[in-house]
Amino acid sequence: MLSLSGTGIGRGIAIGRAIVLDHSHRQIPEFTLSEDAVEDEVKRFRDAVARARTGLLRILDSIPPDSPPETHAFVDVHLQMLDDPVISEQPVESINHERKNAEWSLKTHADTLIAFFDGIEDPYLRSKKNDVHQVVDRVLAELLGHTVTDLSRLDDDLAGYVVVTHDITPADTVTLHQRGMTAFLTSLGGPISHTSILARSLHIPAVVGLHDAVRYIRNDDLLVIDAANGSIILGPDDAVLQEFRDRQQAHREEIASLTLLHHQQAITQDGIQVALLANIELPEDLKLLAPAGAEGVGLYRTEFLFMNRSQPPGEDEQFETYCQVLDTVSGPVTIRTLDLGADKQVDGGRTDGERSINPALGLRAIRLCLNEPALFKPQLRAIFRAATRGNARIMIPMLSSLSELDQALELVRETHRELAKEGVEFNPHVPVGGMIEVPAAAISADLFARKLQFLSIGTNDLIQYTLAIDRIDDEVNYLYDPLHPSVLRLIYRVIEAGRSAGIPVSMCGEMAADPEFTRLLLGLGLREFSMEASSLLQIKQLVLNTTVCDLEKTAKDALQCLEQDRLRNMVEQLNIDKVSTV
Repeated sequence: MLSLSGTGIGRGIAIGRAIVLDHSHRQIPEFTLSEDAVEDEVKRFRDAVARARTGLLRILDSIPPDSPPETHAFVDVHLQMLDDPVISEQPVESINHERKNAEWSLKTHADTLIAFFDGIEDPYLRSKKNDVHQVVDRVLAELLGHTVTDLSRLDDDLAGYVVVTHDITPADTVTLHQRGMTAFLTSLGGPISHTSILARSLHIPAVVGLHDAVRYIRNDDLLVIDAANGSIILGPDDAVLQEFRDRQQAHREEIASLTLLHHQQAITQDGIQVALLANIELPEDLKLLAPAGAEGVGLYRTEFLFMNRSQPPGEDEQFETYCQVLDTVSGPVTIRTLDLGADKQVDGGRTDGERSINPALGLRAIRLCLNEPALFKPQLRAIFRAATRGNARIMIPMLSSLSELDQALELVRETHRELAKEGVEFNPHVPVGGMIEVPAAAISADLFARKLQFLSIGTNDLIQYTLAIDRIDDEVNYLYDPLHPSVLRLIYRVIEAGRSAGIPVSMCGEMAADPEFTRLLLGLGLREFSMEASSLLQIKQLVLNTTVCDLEKTAKDALQCLEQDRLRNMVEQLNIDKVSTV
């Protein structure tokens, strides 16, 4: 019996036999074409893109109508990426002008796009480079005459089997799920990739980021996967097998009970109302909200309006997009203003010589917007205009000083004056809040709370900046700890600042979606959580089964605890019976 560990996706238990897919690294040839071969090479490239698109459309058409909306959405994203000029057109320019073969031309331009995503600080957006890899891999497979993954040799019925591979695309995840795949394990991947989000939505237990550990697994090995903690048991004995079968049955019963909570309000046992909101990125994500019982949108990321294009979107384009969201959502919609950096132009960036040494700490987010009002003000104008159609809120990211906030608020007032002078219909009463994700802002949260109408704690970056780590870097992500005493104290400081000022405080990072921390956060006074829609019902169940007054003393005591093991024990104590069904 051997134990392996990686990053768990979802909360399920899976038991099955391994099917190992060979995903050896493709060697990409590089050569110069003769002049008379260029036209044929362009045609060969366009045909490969067309075949890749046809394959994705075939998968899309095969998805059952009652599948979760994410199932369609993530395959759609790959189809949209196939139309991105970096993938579909720029390689043609290299073929025509540099006379390089199609495979090499595609690879070099894709590398530029991947470098662009690598420079983005937001972990969710940065993880999109995985989608680029997967789409490019699909086209390369067509060019090289390979299968995208070795799915052709698999049986149509994969019930009872665990797929073990180097990487897996959202499209392949859909295909394998339709064949009954029990779970999957991958060398690559992270918790916020599209494949991981899709796996959660489809309730497929998975462990990603195993690296070389997958080499220990052979075809037909018996595996037990505990997705909640990212553990894998290779060759379990009878006692272990029975233990996990019992846990597996209990988990199935719990999942079935969650669907009953859809229309129920999130109110604790002692009558405290808790707001549960969804994070979205695209208007297409809106169809996820109703099935999850979301009360609104706590974080609308607007970056993809600005990315992979030669010019930023105009005011009217942004207005139409925001209207689409506000027309659909009856609750609040918190629109985060642009959170990209100056090291990344909208078309993918500067030259290497101009690139910021450390984009995460450079000219990005509100710093960039204040430096380039011509980029910021059209977004503000579009939001204020669209806010006549719904309950919009503006959230300013990466605030670190009051002078930044004062400048931003002056631009807000200036935008109001301009719209009024022009006679344009707009809503001048849109609440303006700040994303507290920099330790300096958390420490001074009471000062920010005096000038803002709400605060939102961005735990992903707050934890990284506080602990000086990059959680996507496998070498140091073991240091990423939401329960670090410094992190907890900063979170509590922000919550208290909002309470004292009489303004709401939400949390929109991954910590908000982790059931391990829900009761702790409730005990510390948090009353608004925003997360991916697929996590909402599970968190709602916890809220419904919680009596906040029973948690407050232990939660406050946790703030004084400096010993990590003792702190974790305190959190475990808070979570006793946390998943009892309603």
